[in-house]
Amino acid sequence: MHGSGGYILADLTEEQAKKADLGVGKLFLAPVGKLEEQKMLKHYCKNCTVEFDKPPKIRLEETPNETVADNLILIERGQYICHQCNSTIGEYRVFKKQDDLRDVGKAKFNQ
Repeated sequence: MHGSGGYILADLTEEQAKKADLGVGKLFLAPVGKLEEQKMLKHYCKNCTVEFDKPPKIRLEETPNETVADNLILIERGQYICHQCNSTIGEYRVFKKQDDLRDVGKAKFNQ
């Protein structure tokens, strides 16, 4: 999967692969969210121009449950980091609905 600073080779679920596919023939990191470390097999850093046979490091940023939209909270923000030069390979965000059942079964009409 591609990020702005390289790529990560990972075992993906069908759901993750669908999220990562933006219809341009490549898979992208950002839409997937956080990848499990044990699922990441290799990473390539554009800065080093090297492919590493291990997952990138993960750097977490402080996110005190930031509300980003109505009923949507950012619970984690992080970066995949190269082991050698500490450049960013890509970023991820993890979101959570504040109330999963809110608006279920309600029709919304724009007037």
